[in-house]
Formats: sequence, C-alpha cells, structure tokens
Amino acid sequence: MNKRILITSRSFGQISDEPLGMLEAAGYQVDFYNRDFDPTEFENKIGDYQVLIIGGHEFPAKTIKRCTGLELILKHGTGLDNIPLKAAREAGIKVCNAPGTNANAVADLTFGLILDLARRISYADRTVRNGEWKTVTGCDVFGKTLGLLGFGAIARNVALRARGFSMKILAYDPYLDRIPDEFADFVTLAHKDLVLAESDIFSAHLPLNEETRHIISAGTIEKMKPGAFIVNTSRGGIADEQALAVALVSGKLSGAALDVLEREPLSAQNSLRDLDNVVITPHIGMYSKEAMEAVSMICAQNAVSLMKGEPLQFCVV
Repeated sequence: MNKRILITSRSFGQISDEPLGMLEAAGYQVDFYNRDFDPTEFENKIGDYQVLIIGGHEFPAKTIKRCTGLELILKHGTGLDNIPLKAAREAGIKVCNAPGTNANAVADLTFGLILDLARRISYADRTVRNGEWKTVTGCDVFGKTLGLLGFGAIARNVALRARGFSMKILAYDPYLDRIPDEFADFVTLAHKDLVLAESDIFSAHLPLNEETRHIISAGTIEKMKPGAFIVNTSRGGIADEQALAVALVSGKLSGAALDVLEREPLSAQNSLRDLDNVVITPHIGMYSKEAMEAVSMICAQNAVSLMKGEPLQFCVV
C-alpha cells in the first residue's frame, strides 16, 4: 500500500509544482489540510497518515497517541517549539526540520526592520496616508552598535549586512565559546550584560525553549542603553510583551519591531497594538520565494528518502 502524506503547512509548494511532483512521483498519496485549520479535525485525520509536513500550528503531545501509523514529521521551517519532540521520540516517530533555508530571508527582514525603526519609515508612511505632511526625524544606523542575541545562521547573515553599515557588532550566544573564524574580524562575542549595556539596536535570534522564554524581560530591558531599539524575528515567547510595552511607553526604549508575537494573530487587547514606536509584521520572516521553495524541497526530499529507505536530512529525533 502506498504511503499517505498530510500537508498542513500553508506555504508548501506555493512557489513551484516541483516539491509536490516529487512526492507524487515517489508514490505518495498527498492530501492537504492547510486552510480553516481545526485542531479536533486534525487529531481525527492524522492517524491515517505515515508522513506529516507541518507548519506553525500546534501539535499537542496527546495527539501523538492517535498517530498509530505516523513515521515521520517534517517541519516546514526551522523552529520546533510547536512539535512534541519527547512524545514523538517515545512513539518512535522521526522528526526533521529544514535549518538554514530561511537564513537570508529572515536576515533581510531583520535588517529591513532595523532601518524602519531607526528612520521611522512605517510611521512616516502612516502619517502621510492620514493626510499629514510633516517632518519625521529618525537616527542613523551607520556606525551604531548592534547586539545579537544568539549567533546561529540567521544572526550571522544579519552580521554580514550590518558590516556594510560599519556597525560595531556584539554577539551573545550561550552555546558558543568562540566566534567562527570568518566573523572574528568584525564580530565580538560578549557576555549578555555587556551586549545589553552597549547596544543601540538589539536583535533576538534564539530558539524558543524553557531557557529562552522571556529572556527579554523587564530586568533585561533595565540593563539596556536608554533609547535603544529591540528587534525580534525569532519566536514570540522570547520577549515579555507587557514589559516591552511599559518600556516603550516610558521612553526607556525608542522602538521595537516584531515579526513574531506570543499569541498570533495580533489581538485587539495586545498592549503593543496602538504604539507609534512599534512595527509589527505578520510572521513573514521566511516568506521569500527563494526560502519557501528551498524548505519545500527539503521536506519533499526527506519524504522521498523515507519511501526509499535512505538517510534523512536534518533529523532531530
């Protein structure tokens, strides 16, 4: 019997037909469930499939019990915080992601948000559309100090972009004891407190786990340079949004740009919603044509490898 694959990622195969064609050519029966997602319906469906290509929706650990035939979970992206890895391991289900495929896309967005905050581009656009024509004063990015929280693939690409703006680049990464050689000339590895104290712009690039949840907190912000900017394109739970809002209103921070929130989509009650010094984008970091195609291809290749009994790429469980 042919294996069945369920695709719940909304962006799989959106750029070309090649990833879907690979699955069908390998003999998979392919079904999509990526619109009007309902957790209960997903739980009822998943037991009929051997492979899942999953996006950002939750996959509760209890649902693993329904996955009697599931062999492989493929994350259409990098972050694994929505997948119950321990439960999958105990059930003998392999889990793979697609790291690095979105590094340039997220780095581009990150640096775009840095420029937006510093020059108040989005704010100026809003004032013009509201019928005003007034001077909006920002600040230079050139020559400023950029602090990177984490120094993985995305942060390294941000550093490459920042180098072109002659920025002083400090990086804190609890998993590194030295900067890779190719970055040693222009990036300094430093203690988190030093990065906080000296950075004009602070950009988060860490996975979300129990150690990193709310690593940007009231205490963290208090250690930052007055008037600094915060950018988060990693995971929403990295930042305590209430503490962030307080600092933005008080003027402790000049601005923040967020591509991710603790709860998505943005709610009407979110205290960041109406602040003029906040830029919020709808979790679009990986959504470049190049990144979307690359991650779809890796997922398809891994599914084909499972069918052929070949080694999997980027297997984390």
